[in-house]
Amino acid sequence: MSNLKLLAQSLGLSITTVSRALDGYADVAPATRERVQAAARAMNYRPNPAARSLRRRKAEAVAVTLPTEPGRFGPPIFLNMLAACGQRLAEEGLDLMLLPTAGRAGEMDTYRRLLDGRRADAVIVVRTRLEDERVAFLKERGIPFVTHGRTARPDEHAFIDGDGEAGFRDAARALAALGHRRIAHLAAPQDLTFAHLRRQGWLAVLADIGSADRLEYTAQPTEAGGYEAAQWLLQQSAPPTALLCATDSMAIGALSALKERGLAAGREIAVIGHDNLPSAAFTDPPLSSMEIAAPDVGRQLAEMLLARLGGREARELQTILPVRQVPRATHGPAN
Repeated sequence: MSNLKLLAQSLGLSITTVSRALDGYADVAPATRERVQAAARAMNYRPNPAARSLRRRKAEAVAVTLPTEPGRFGPPIFLNMLAACGQRLAEEGLDLMLLPTAGRAGEMDTYRRLLDGRRADAVIVVRTRLEDERVAFLKERGIPFVTHGRTARPDEHAFIDGDGEAGFRDAARALAALGHRRIAHLAAPQDLTFAHLRRQGWLAVLADIGSADRLEYTAQPTEAGGYEAAQWLLQQSAPPTALLCATDSMAIGALSALKERGLAAGREIAVIGHDNLPSAAFTDPPLSSMEIAAPDVGRQLAEMLLARLGGREARELQTILPVRQVPRATHGPAN
């Protein structure tokens, strides 16, 4: 718990009121301001300089845009992560704004509207691309930002990412050890950094085992995309014995395609996803997956942004986290 939160709780006031009182805002009653400042002195409270600097830029908000589909808000993998991130920022009196966007053009319009209108003082970028116009735009504007994921030039910005390449290499090796040789990859669009790196991990194992069967299909990283990809792969003359899916959402779609064809996942064909979504444990059968081996990625993102605002160099704030396997019922041997 941050010192600011403790101070607010001791006074029975909101974090926002306490932070504004400490920063001398006129909309806080003089008596309240004096009470807060006296309590801060008694507790020897020292404001976080990065958060205080950000608050004085007025908007007191950090923005993150999320891609949307009709009737859905953001890929589910990001929602829990951003909830934890928002909680940490709130401890410093900062709001996290989640903004739905449709398509890349719409997203860039949102960025311009936010920054031109000074509605956000800092940004968190998710689902990075190898060539990411958002990163280039934020650097040009001089806006503090961090990314969840890398780009083709990760040394130029602060980021947290999972080692998806190693994760998919480990998963494909585990499948090969179970006797699988026709290991198909249900890929996400390759302009997305995570998709590119995960595919590289899969390709490395195909080369290691000398497999000439490069079975792959690229689709959107959704249930519908996974269903489409699995249907195509299963129609091939030599169909795969294992499906290595870029996301859990794709894997869940693939399970539906298998069920339609009367194929038992885990017994007749292996299926592995990535993200370890809560729903993965409750599919039929439960889905084997993998995940970033850190429970607090959201808080780490918030801490990284605060450090960046405090003057830390981007090259000092770059973290690649290990990915761990989560084997369940769909992780079966080749027949």
